[in-house]
Amino acid sequence: MGALLAVSLLAGVVRRMPLLALAMALFGSTAVVVGPPSSGHESLAASYQGQFLSYPAVDLVLGFIVATCARRASIVAVAVSVAVQLLVIGVFAHGDGLTVNAVIAFLALATSCMAGLLSRERREHAVALRSQEVAEAVTAERLRIARELHDMVAHSIGIIAIQAGVGSRVIQTQPAQAREALRAIEVTSRETLSGLRRTLVSLRQADRGATASEQSPLAPSPGLADVERLAAATAGAGVRVDVRCSGEQRPVPADIDLSAYRIVQEALTNVVRHAGTGRCRVAIDYGDEEPSVEIVDDGRGDTGNGSAHGFGIIGMRERVGLLGGRLSAGPRPEGGFRVEARLPMPAPVGVPVEAR
Repeated sequence: MGALLAVSLLAGVVRRMPLLALAMALFGSTAVVVGPPSSGHESLAASYQGQFLSYPAVDLVLGFIVATCARRASIVAVAVSVAVQLLVIGVFAHGDGLTVNAVIAFLALATSCMAGLLSRERREHAVALRSQEVAEAVTAERLRIARELHDMVAHSIGIIAIQAGVGSRVIQTQPAQAREALRAIEVTSRETLSGLRRTLVSLRQADRGATASEQSPLAPSPGLADVERLAAATAGAGVRVDVRCSGEQRPVPADIDLSAYRIVQEALTNVVRHAGTGRCRVAIDYGDEEPSVEIVDDGRGDTGNGSAHGFGIIGMRERVGLLGGRLSAGPRPEGGFRVEARLPMPAPVGVPVEAR
């Protein structure tokens, strides 16, 4: 009891300087063993055997060292504790008591070391899981930003490039058409800069942990309601877009709305850049359970947007996969290319009603 009381008094030392606490516990426990035995000659052997029970206090400190200290320090502490305890038991225990006390000391040491190792492994495993979760979250955020920037910038740059080409060809012969091309370039550039600003400001605010009251007002993210404006911009690049809507038009969740818009945007970018046609069709279906978008053109049937050429279709698949939807993209048998995405609505969360 005295040794356990001493360990409780040294709890602060154990946390700050565990190796010093182990040395003090070893010294105190050994002093108890080598000191004068308790009174009563008839219980001299029993007194020596009972005195060895002071060493579990050392084992408690040793378990804490194994759980919290570096491996090299833990190995040294275990080796010193084993050597001291077995040496003292070998010198002061006699007869059958030698074997019994040696076995008890070894089991107590092994138990404390195993408990310390389990505690260390549990803590290291928890740290590894947290690190993995952080790394996965960072990777997912990087992919999300990459998709947003690709879908937003690729479409705008494609339109700007085509309009710039048209303007350069007709600037001498058709000044009015050249002015229209320049105006389209200006509008598209401003919209792209606005989108980039919204993305960058959101990233900076998230990095600084800004509160809602500190955040600057940002333009809302685009959605299916903006497809008509997107079609008009695409028409300015030389591709006429026929937009058709079916089903009851209703608000959809923001993530589905944005993903559907980005899929249409990327598909139209591919039509402008790769299809070699002057028209395409966009069909939006506000289904009861899963809204869908379909983009069909009658061009060459190959967008050239495979893994070796770009990340457009890859980004589409990632967006649809995150929402648990389905995407099909490929050439049509009758010619042209078709992209269809189905984005299921989240299941409503019902409130359980207790039966009466």
